[in-house]
Amino acid sequence: MNARRTLTSGVVALSLATSGLGALALAAPASAKGAEARTSGTCAGLGAWKLVVKSEDRALEVDYELDTNRSGQHWRVNLADNGVVVTSGTFTTAAPGGSFEVRRVVANRAGTDRFTATATNTATGATCRGALTFAG
Repeated sequence: MNARRTLTSGVVALSLATSGLGALALAAPASAKGAEARTSGTCAGLGAWKLVVKSEDRALEVDYELDTNRSGQHWRVNLADNGVVVTSGTFTTAAPGGSFEVRRVVANRAGTDRFTATATNTATGATCRGALTFAG
């Protein structure tokens, strides 16, 4: 299990990652432009993931990265905001680091946003899960 505390732009994000069981991050309220929350974890020895949410004017930039150190792996990814899928697709880890990144800009809905990311290896079925709560 990987526990990490990050203080960024007045947002405190506490992250806990559990392989196969997912992760949870709680962020203090952040409404100023440029506020950011992040969490990260590992995938049962398969690699590491990172989920970052930043406020940009009236939108939120969501960034999910998966790094397995192995190029050519195919992963089915779903990113959701409050249970609504904002993007899904299959992404392939690329050289030199064996990673990929998914970045989307979504509307900043009123209230707290709970983002979830799920990546499933299409060959092995291995799954990486992460979650982040962003109040902004």
